[in-house]
Amino acid sequence: MIKKIDGYVIKTFFGPFIFIFSVLFFIFVVNIIWIRLAQLTGKGLDYWEILRLLSYLSAIVVQLVLPLTILLASIMTFGDFGERYELAAMKAAGISLTRIMLPLFIVSFIFSLFLFFFSNNVIPDFQRKAKNMLYNIAATKPALNFTPGQFIQQIPGYSVKFDQITGENKEDLKGVFIHKMANAYENQQSIVAEKGKFVPAANKNYLKLVLFNGYIFEENIGNVEYNQRLKQPDQAIKFDTLVSHFNISELIDKALESESITDDYSFQDYWQLNTTIAKAKQENNNVLKNINSELVTQTNGYIGFLDKTKPSAKSTVLPKTDTLQQRKKQEMYYSAFNKIESVRQMKNDKAGQIQELHKYFSRVIIYQQRIFAYSVTCLIFFLIGASLGSIIRKGGLGLPVVIAIVVFIIFYVINLSVENLAWSGKMDPYLAAWLPNLVLFPFGAWLTYKALTDSQVFDIEKYRALFKPLIARFSKNKEHARYR
Repeated sequence: MIKKIDGYVIKTFFGPFIFIFSVLFFIFVVNIIWIRLAQLTGKGLDYWEILRLLSYLSAIVVQLVLPLTILLASIMTFGDFGERYELAAMKAAGISLTRIMLPLFIVSFIFSLFLFFFSNNVIPDFQRKAKNMLYNIAATKPALNFTPGQFIQQIPGYSVKFDQITGENKEDLKGVFIHKMANAYENQQSIVAEKGKFVPAANKNYLKLVLFNGYIFEENIGNVEYNQRLKQPDQAIKFDTLVSHFNISELIDKALESESITDDYSFQDYWQLNTTIAKAKQENNNVLKNINSELVTQTNGYIGFLDKTKPSAKSTVLPKTDTLQQRKKQEMYYSAFNKIESVRQMKNDKAGQIQELHKYFSRVIIYQQRIFAYSVTCLIFFLIGASLGSIIRKGGLGLPVVIAIVVFIIFYVINLSVENLAWSGKMDPYLAAWLPNLVLFPFGAWLTYKALTDSQVFDIEKYRALFKPLIARFSKNKEHARYR
């Protein structure tokens, strides 16, 4: 049964929690909008499609927003208790700090379980839906973002300008100018039209444009000598209606390539990732064996690429150079030098391939481990936040926010640093995923101990008294004015 004090503590906690979560979630979503702005503008998407896409893309930010919210809300809650002397009153009534922290620790534990199930089940599904939606946008609405009054070269091979673009789907045009981009030895063509309209094409690889009341200016100079070009008259063809098709398959292919749907590890849950990791490990071993075989073949069995593997080919017995003639010795040295250079070149060529294999393998492991690691971060951040709040005894959005941001920046910097080290092969990916928690947990345990023992960690007078004898030793005593 929840006692009144437990209900009061939980109620006080959820006030700043909801406010902080909303603010941080909005900030992170705005960052996503800024990154994806080029993919959202100029595509003719309605508001519902944009909101649905943002909801899919923003699910991943909950992994960082929820731990940071728990950190900030716990600091503000216990800081308010200390600032209003409610914490002192509870302790005076015989309630220990551990008992006061217990209900919020249980709430934080529930949030950590929620974050695990959310990261394991909801985020992969939303990642898949977002990828599908971006793929469909790239396939049906390529990146054609026309700006009125400016020359745009997004259509391959053409430079176009529209004076006005109107209509519900930006399909009505006024003041159309289209110039075919060709060199000085190819046929030249320019089209000027009073009006135009984009209409759906039967083939999605083409952009269909219907023009009204205009002229076609052509110069057929391809494969024509210079003297004959001078004799050719300028051609101007007037038209009432002209239907033009522009090949945009290149744009669509690029968009589909960047948004192509593959067996992405971010679409899988914790247990499915085990299979992906085992498969990637097996593929990496096969690639390394092939590289090792190539090097062994290249060096006639002298060396192996991996120290742990023994070359299957029988090593050639090296001749003694002392018994060879000078010319024969030089030829052998030259041959050895060329062989070493070829091996070095092969090693440099294969280094990038091995780096990419290791990077992908590390990314999958880190992604899997963080599903669980971020849930543990919620509990660690609660210990840090609750202990700091009870020690500093300051509420509101001042000092608690500053301290929380510093702690989170340290966590985030460690997170990114070890991730880059794991990708480069300088750190084990399992250790990289858990190292931020391993660094912050002792700090949280130490702060909890200091809070339980009522230690004045942030008391400036305490540190001033500690250094007072040292300051007095190097400072000169001033004689009182009346004794001078």
